Order: sequence, then structure tokens, then C-alpha cells
Amino acid sequence: MRRVLIPTDFSDNAFNALKYACQVFKYEKSEFLILHAYADEVYDQDIKSNRSFLEELKETTTHYVEAQLKKLLHEVKRYAPNPKHKYKTVAAFGALVDEVNEWTKRENLDIVVMGTRGKTNDRTLNFGSNTLQVLKYVHCPVLAIPEKYEYNAPREVLFPTDYLVPYKRRELKLLGQMSGSFRSTIHFLYINPIKELSTRQADNKFFLESCLMKAKLTFETTVDAEKTDAITKHIVDKKIDLLVIVNSRHSYMEDMLYQSTIDKIGLHLEIPFLVLQNISR
Repeated sequence: MRRVLIPTDFSDNAFNALKYACQVFKYEKSEFLILHAYADEVYDQDIKSNRSFLEELKETTTHYVEAQLKKLLHEVKRYAPNPKHKYKTVAAFGALVDEVNEWTKRENLDIVVMGTRGKTNDRTLNFGSNTLQVLKYVHCPVLAIPEKYEYNAPREVLFPTDYLVPYKRRELKLLGQMSGSFRSTIHFLYINPIKELSTRQADNKFFLESCLMKAKLTFETTVDAEKTDAITKHIVDKKIDLLVIVNSRHSYMEDMLYQSTIDKIGLHLEIPFLVLQNISR
């Protein structure tokens, strides 16, 4: 069974991410855990030092969050009445990243699906602060859905790689099953002026092929020195529906996320963005 965590702040963007998850896993038996972490909401309103006031505020917020989750559950069941899907809601008094990490470990979840921005984030930026924190620190694959993105089946998938990362079998299995459901083509893009692969790179490429047998695979090389330009060009030329990047030390993903904002390097994503975490779980 596919086990999916959906963080929500009850914004339209968060609900759009939930709808995408329902669609992309519509062929699989899936359990969706819809999570709202609300510690910041309580502490941000706590203008008094009185502990009893804080507890009262916490209780009031808890009731409000539980009511909103109940309403959200009704809406998603009406949107996607899929007998293969089960839902569970969680109201958690904690920080978002901490709660996401805790629940992914506790429930052995496969993937986190969330919007790229919440309702309070700067609209001029591609990724909101919460999404960036989850992408960087949560030990689980994360699928980020752009605001107002209209669902397209992920039939064309772009996977930029240098073939140096020791990929995790569990995460590749996730990608393989997703792509297999839609008979997707995965376009591996090697961005390097040196075309010949080392033995390590060749072995990693073979491992990718063996883990993704359900999908059609293509392997391409570009000598474009600017990675962002090469990725953007392939997204347009190949009509890509989903971008996949592995988060590991010294990877392109790390280069992106450790800028103060993704916008600084010019990668303006308008398609879903799947981050595979090369971290032991």
C-alpha cells in the first residue's frame, strides 16, 4: 500500500497538492495522512506571558484545526471517491518540519506531497519557506506542486543526473511504480562536457536501469555548462510533466536549496518537482 503524507495549511495551494496526490496514485491502494502542524499559530498569537492564556489559546486552536480537517476530509472524498484510498487526519501541536519527520518515521511513509507555497508566503518566490525546509531536512521523498497547477499525468519525466549518486533502491522503486502506472518515459539528462562515463558512473547507470524496468528510459547528454538552462530547455523541448532531482551532498539539488531563494539561480518551475532524498531512513 502506498503511504502518503499531505501537510496542509488549508490554503487553495495545499488542497491542489492533495488533489494531485489523489490523481497520481489513483491506480494504487493508498493511505493518505493529512497533517496540520499548528504550534506557530499558537505562539504567534501569544502576546501575553501567562501560561494559562497560552493553554487556552492552544485548546481553541486545536478545536478549530480539527474542524477544518474534518471539512477538508469531506471535500477530498467528494473530489476523489476512490475505493482504493483511505484517509487519516492529524492535528499536531509542533513545528511543521519536526512533525513531518516524526510521522514519516513513525508510519514508515513513502512520500510527502505538498504545495510549493502556503497562504502566507511571498507570492514573488517560487518556493515558500515551509516547502524549502521540508525539501532540505525531511528524510523522505517530497513532491512539490506549483500553485494552481492543473493535473497532467506524469508521462514525460526529466531526471537530471551525474550518475555519481549512490541511489536508494526504495526511492527508485517509488519512481518506478509511479512511472509504470502511466507508462511514462523517464529522460535521464547527463549534464557534463566529458561524455565518457567512469566505471562508477556506468555501474550507477546500470542500477538505475535495473530499478526502473517498468518505464521507458532514454539517456541524453548535454555539454551545456549552465545546469539551469539545460534543465529548463529540456522541460520545454520534451514537454516534461515531472522533474526529479536527488538531494545529496554536492548535488544540483543542494546547489539550488542552499541559495537564499531558488529564484536567485533562475529555475522557475511550473511543473511538479519530486525530490528523492539520498539519506538513510
